[in-house]
Amino acid sequence: MKKHRNPVPTVDIIIEIQREDGKEGIVLIKRKNPPHGWAIPGGFVDYGESLEEAAAREAKEETSLDVQLKRQFHTYSDPDRDPRQHTISTVFVATAQGQPKAEDDAQEIGIFSRDEIDFPLAFDHSRILEDYFEQKKKNSKI
Repeated sequence: MKKHRNPVPTVDIIIEIQREDGKEGIVLIKRKNPPHGWAIPGGFVDYGESLEEAAAREAKEETSLDVQLKRQFHTYSDPDRDPRQHTISTVFVATAQGQPKAEDDAQEIGIFSRDEIDFPLAFDHSRILEDYFEQKKKNSKI
């Protein structure tokens, strides 16, 4: 008999924040663990935890920021989105105040404008941010 397997649920959080120079940006982390590279903060949903709870927890663990979730943005489910295993990520848009600090799985942290993200991102995060910035251009309510 074939064993039934399900994709693993994850969350990613696009954190909108004001930089010290007054410009708006989003928080990205440089990952300590494979797959390495810059990424949107996020991680695995724990058993018994809601997606919203996981998003707030992962944001706090990786950035030290307390976030206010604005809305659920989109769910990404391409089986190849994570090279480690098949994951399904629900992406949230959030706001925060303060200065982020790299914590937990984050080696470095930065606040970037759209134009400054000219480097590869881990997972499918380039596609996620492309969708986010396109939607933001069309509708300022996200």
